[in-house]
Amino acid sequence: MNAFLKTLLAIPGLMLAYGSNAAKAEKTAFSNMDVFELEYAEDPRISPDGDSIVYVRRSMDIMNDTRIGRLWILEQNGSRHRKLTSREVNESNPRWSPSGDRIAFSSKTDEGSEIHIYWLESGQFARITQLPESPSGLNWSPDGTRIAFSMKVEEEGLKLAKMPKKPEGADWADAPRVTTLLKHERDGSGYIKPGFSHFFVVPAEGGTARQVTSGDFHHRGAPQWTPDGEFLVFSGNRNENWEFEFRNSELYKIDLDSGNITALTDRNGPDDDPAISPDGSQIAYVGYDDQVQAYQIDHLYLMKADGSEKRKLNLRLDRSIANPKWDAQGKGLYFEYVDKGNGKIGYTTLDGKFEKVTDDLVGARISRPYGGGSFTVTDDGSIAFTYGTPYRPSDVATTKRNAEKPRPLTRLNEDLLGHRELGHVEEIWYTSTFDQRPIHGWIVRPPRFDGSRQYPLLVEIHGGPISNYGDRFSAEMQLYAAAGYVVFYPNPRGSTSYGQEFGNLLYNNYPGEDYQDIMDGVDTLLKTGYIDEENMFVTGGSAGGIMTAWIVGKNHRFRAASVVKPVMNWISKTLTADNYYAYADYRIPGQPWENFKAYWKFSPISLVGNIETPTLVMVGMADMRTPVSEAKQLYHALKLRKVPTALVEIPDAYHFISKRPSQMITKVEYTLAWFEKRRKEN
Repeated sequence: MNAFLKTLLAIPGLMLAYGSNAAKAEKTAFSNMDVFELEYAEDPRISPDGDSIVYVRRSMDIMNDTRIGRLWILEQNGSRHRKLTSREVNESNPRWSPSGDRIAFSSKTDEGSEIHIYWLESGQFARITQLPESPSGLNWSPDGTRIAFSMKVEEEGLKLAKMPKKPEGADWADAPRVTTLLKHERDGSGYIKPGFSHFFVVPAEGGTARQVTSGDFHHRGAPQWTPDGEFLVFSGNRNENWEFEFRNSELYKIDLDSGNITALTDRNGPDDDPAISPDGSQIAYVGYDDQVQAYQIDHLYLMKADGSEKRKLNLRLDRSIANPKWDAQGKGLYFEYVDKGNGKIGYTTLDGKFEKVTDDLVGARISRPYGGGSFTVTDDGSIAFTYGTPYRPSDVATTKRNAEKPRPLTRLNEDLLGHRELGHVEEIWYTSTFDQRPIHGWIVRPPRFDGSRQYPLLVEIHGGPISNYGDRFSAEMQLYAAAGYVVFYPNPRGSTSYGQEFGNLLYNNYPGEDYQDIMDGVDTLLKTGYIDEENMFVTGGSAGGIMTAWIVGKNHRFRAASVVKPVMNWISKTLTADNYYAYADYRIPGQPWENFKAYWKFSPISLVGNIETPTLVMVGMADMRTPVSEAKQLYHALKLRKVPTALVEIPDAYHFISKRPSQMITKVEYTLAWFEKRRKEN
């Protein structure tokens, strides 16, 4: 029995209900339509007095095939769990006022997304803005009279030519789009309209939003108020060459009266996540000095409020730090990090004495077992965070330093998953035959697994590749297991959460020995005796698609493959993707025209002449990160070579190919159908 379920059964009255239900009906396997029933918690915000928690409750809308979010609230003891407003539209970004009597949030209206206020005493709510674009990064002033936020200010696009006036009533073609920007499109949203994001301040009682930043620079994220309410501190890049210094950012301070902006940091590298101490004397932040590597961890820094006396806290923790938050006394900081595929909250004193506070911080990416998550902390040290296990998506839980274990407050999926027989998830460690490094991964066994049988193996490879899988819930992995496969998902070299040196092993070497790490995992599983070596399959998306294509170009051990949204040709990818500017030197030395041989060497299309494995190719038709042309290169090459193949193009899907619930099901079902067609009967 998993730890989450044990905790639930410890809640008074639940043991009887669970035993009663178990006796009534046998559990069934997780199925594709269950995807529409999944829910998950996001962005929990604990009130200043620690009594209440408001959060975004996400669910699936089966009629509109989309994910929706509503604000819910509950007491810290788990009671009075209820919807915050009566509105039936998307709501997000809940933020408590300093006095805890109001909640600001953003929500959709007929005119677009706006800022709303909810009053706790009366239960009433109202819109307080009328904005031309959607607000983000909401943050209350210390006295509760104002709210700062970020919003894009659109500008007229560049016109290179003056066109003649068309006759009245004439139907001419639309005017061309013209851009001179480095970043002119974004996967997930398409063409970026001209303009820049700026910070605004609006009265909490409603009124006119005042723009407080200016210039042709982007100002995003949540600006942080100084305790006196006179300044905002934020991360951005206002350098003259900001477009091409896209990895760089600095911390700035803006005087709200004069509008003067002062740079507090100045180095080549990112400085992010500013957190101001309770007395306003110090600022904590995260970042690193850019060494031009594939992976570099974010360290925790401190400086005086004027930018002086910068120092790195030596936590002796070789993991990236994120989202620092001060304790009420200003004596230490809470933060997030990931260790060996598991999200955690940590705490450190100002002299670097580090301790782990809790495990199992999870995010909202329920399709595959990626990381994420968020937390907030009150003056008394109570923490609300998104908590989950391999068997449950994120719920709201609370904890404190030195607490024995976290306390889950919600069980959003117990009505569904409590009646499903899920695949058992276990971790596996094995040794790389290349350099004897320990490699980490997980296995999902089919429901009602029988160790005396042999099962088909499905290898699922994560994207990034500078990313990680972990012991987190995954609808896709569970669907594969429910179809009768043993699922293996590894974190080969290049994966994060194992230290900078391990994550940087793919620098100028990708794909590289991560291929051998994955195959070593397959060989380790074959030694268990329950894997059918004649029925092994491989799939993965994005960087996982790259590696899947690389694998079938290197060996013929798999019955079939499903290559999802891959990069096949680093030369064409690097100059056509929405992030085309971000690869040179960090992944491969030089630009494609400067180092053609290296770009070709690491391109899976260079191995296509070796492929004999029947290979499905899948891509979103609106994908800008790994454009459709990349998938077509593989499909067309395999067709010319008469290798069994099929091209699956998913309409209106961006790189996040499983964003809509039906698209997640499509990805899984088409992959399974391709594999089932190739399974060898024993």
